[in-house]
Amino acid sequence: MSRSNDLHHDDWEGLVVICAGSAWDLWYPAEKHIAALLSRHTPVLYVDPPSPPTSGRFEGLRILNRGLAVLSPRGIPGLTRPILRNAQSVITRRAIARAVQSLGVKRALALVVANHLDLFNAVDADQRIMFATDNFVSGANLMGLDHRYLLAEEKKQAARADRIIVVTERLGDHWRVRGHNPILIPNGCDTERFSTTDCSPWPHDVDLPRPIAGVFGHLSERIDLDLLEAVAERGHSLLLVGTKHPSFALDRLLVRGNVRYLGPKPFEAMPSYLRAIDIGLTPYAVTEFNCASFPLKTLEYLAAGRQAVSTDLPATKWLNTELIGVACKPSEFADLVDTFMRRPRTARLVQECHAFARRHSWTERAKAFGGVLGLWEMSSA
Repeated sequence: MSRSNDLHHDDWEGLVVICAGSAWDLWYPAEKHIAALLSRHTPVLYVDPPSPPTSGRFEGLRILNRGLAVLSPRGIPGLTRPILRNAQSVITRRAIARAVQSLGVKRALALVVANHLDLFNAVDADQRIMFATDNFVSGANLMGLDHRYLLAEEKKQAARADRIIVVTERLGDHWRVRGHNPILIPNGCDTERFSTTDCSPWPHDVDLPRPIAGVFGHLSERIDLDLLEAVAERGHSLLLVGTKHPSFALDRLLVRGNVRYLGPKPFEAMPSYLRAIDIGLTPYAVTEFNCASFPLKTLEYLAAGRQAVSTDLPATKWLNTELIGVACKPSEFADLVDTFMRRPRTARLVQECHAFARRHSWTERAKAFGGVLGLWEMSSA
């Protein structure tokens, strides 16, 4: 396990440990945005989920910035298999305990779990907080995990967590039934990064005629392909950017000359790809899992100065803005895209999108999260 020798143990007092659902180097989930912003005020240890040894990922502890460290626990072969899951959990908890100890911390300010694993007994902490970003039990099939296993882990989390932070009211209802009084902190957007969209360089691999409708993010069975087919049938250019689940087939879309799938792109390059689109799409199927989620892409479109068309998700209703069109039937979804495409993207409209997004920035969400942890009370004391 590596560590930086130029940082004293005292630098890590008040440590917040965030056990994430996605590795730091792979993408920007909600917990990564929160971790980066909280680390400006208190030390943060971001814990990657364990990955198979064949992933080639770095294993161990690394210091990214003063007060921000990332731990990548060692994964064992077959770590998701039922017979090995308990062993992997023990290895992960021990890795977290060693990392916290190596930073010179005896007791963390908070242990935050933002995944389906019961990790609350990894280290001593003043606060044990479940950060519910999804309904993991209803997403068992998407995650390739057993429903009963996820249900058992959730019961442990419910019993051991002091507080639950949820990103949607639907998730709040889910955890209220389990005896908690959840705190709502919805997902946000990186307004600073995406405000530069229209000044970003045009991406070299986008050759579609404008106007262009775009879908950004992970492409999986969460997406309703009928909606995208309806948009493509109207003749609109359709751009798809993001990772794709191996089981999710795009063949019926990609045979069309007006559709391009570019694969995953670095988060830092997203302003360029957002510049290429005129309308952002959130074509999620209306399922239990999706209805409990808060798609990051919807707010990111607005932060880039683009209107969005989404299916009728509770998170979209909560945002409550005419800048997002809502429809579920393929023909109606395509009709809304037609309407938004015809609407000139004036400077005033872009400013409205930016202003709305700023009210939902990650900076505002991190302030709320830090308030739950008592950080602002500590800083003013």
